[in-house]
This record gives sequence, C-alpha cells and structure tokens, in this order.
Amino acid sequence: QVQLVESGGGLVQAGGSLRLACTVSGRGFSINAMGWYRQVPGKQRESVASITRSGVADYVDSVKDRFTISRDNIKRALYLQMNSLKPEDTGAYYCYAFTVREGASYERGVWGQGTQVTVSS
Repeated sequence: QVQLVESGGGLVQAGGSLRLACTVSGRGFSINAMGWYRQVPGKQRESVASITRSGVADYVDSVKDRFTISRDNIKRALYLQMNSLKPEDTGAYYCYAFTVREGASYERGVWGQGTQVTVSS
C-alpha cells in the first residue's frame, strides 16, 4: 500500500522560511508527477506547486520566486522550500503523488494527511 507522510510544518513569522518534506512508502509501484496542495478553511484546495518525474516544476503565481519544489527519486521524497512566507500562505499543506502499480497501465493519485503551516503577521 502506498503511503505519503508530510513533515516540516509549523508556526513562523512573516518573512520566515519553512521546508516541507513528503516521504513515500510502499512497494511495487513507480511515481510519476508529485506536488503540493494547500487548504484554507472555507476555500477550495489550491495547487501550490507540482513537479514531473524528470524535474520540471510548475507553481501557482502567488508563490513563484518564493517557493521551490524538488524531489529525490531515489529516496522517494518530495520537498517544498518556502521562503519569504506571508500570512496568506497559512493553511494545511498536502502532498500528493501519481503512482503506477507494477503491471498496470493507469495512474492512481495518493494523498498525504497534511501538515499545518501558520504564518503570523
């Protein structure tokens, strides 16, 4: 069974930095695209950043030049370096991965449980 576990969230002052990590466990599958979403109460879950297996990254406009997504395919890990944090970055951050089971021809999306990021003004 594929499991994703996030870490690195916390409370930080505006202008500070945090680094989120997401580790993937399980056997018998490969990982395609991965990414981070964030959820603010009362709002829809928003895609923050994504990265392909080959390392091509994409960001929502509000975090460009502040956040950096990266991955380690050997360690099966995903990271999000968040700099110059703003109060509007506050939310629950969720890691996701599109996985392909050995012998299968389709992707399956898997989500982590989320980690809270709170940015105080």
